[in-house]
Amino acid sequence: MKRPSLSTVVSESLLGSIRAGELAPGAQLPTESELCAVYSVSRTVVREAIARLRSEGLVIPRQGKGVFVSEAPLASFSIPTSDLEALPQTIALLELRLGVEVESAGLCALRRSDAEAAAIRVEMERTDSARPDPDATRVHYDYDFHLSIAKACGNEQIFGFLGYLRGQIAPRLALGYLLAAGVKDDYFDRIHGEHEAIVVAIEARDEAAARAAMRAHLSNSLERLRALARAAGQLDGTKRHPHRAASEPV
Repeated sequence: MKRPSLSTVVSESLLGSIRAGELAPGAQLPTESELCAVYSVSRTVVREAIARLRSEGLVIPRQGKGVFVSEAPLASFSIPTSDLEALPQTIALLELRLGVEVESAGLCALRRSDAEAAAIRVEMERTDSARPDPDATRVHYDYDFHLSIAKACGNEQIFGFLGYLRGQIAPRLALGYLLAAGVKDDYFDRIHGEHEAIVVAIEARDEAAARAAMRAHLSNSLERLRALARAAGQLDGTKRHPHRAASEPV
């Protein structure tokens, strides 16, 4: 598993202090020199860390005075890189996604246009016909299909939020971690069936059925990940398995 950069370590340590109230809104951050000494890093690393916090609206530089915590530092949602490095945290973030996407599917069924429904079906067929190699494919290879539903739900906030999550919480696991040998076709057939149930409900403008189908689809994915986490000793405070984190998100 790739180690986070030094600037990421520093920025997330400062973020933790902000969230814990140790650096209150309006408080001044330590100087560059002080941060270099605390973290044993160069000025370049500190500047990169501060730039990241600034881009997220968490800190504000004041000419000639220093850098200060924003008066509303947590208004900008962000997910620390460290939360993506262990399977239990990934599962927790997917539970967040489930709640949003169930709503997205229901709204889509109510609000979609005929053209949007047709585009969702086209995206499903494109996604499901690929049947990629599980050992080289990330778990949520179907994210574009899910985004096509969010795009048609009539809520730009939902679409924007799920777009943000795309590069953040998709599990860093290849499908091969979840599949026993020789079950590739059965797996893709099952996923296609779950996708089809969602699309049919959206086409029928059946809000309740769309919600139920999306919940079933993502709950099945979560249960597979939970089973993997239990087998790897990553739930209930048990020891992490060093080889069950994957390379990079989709």
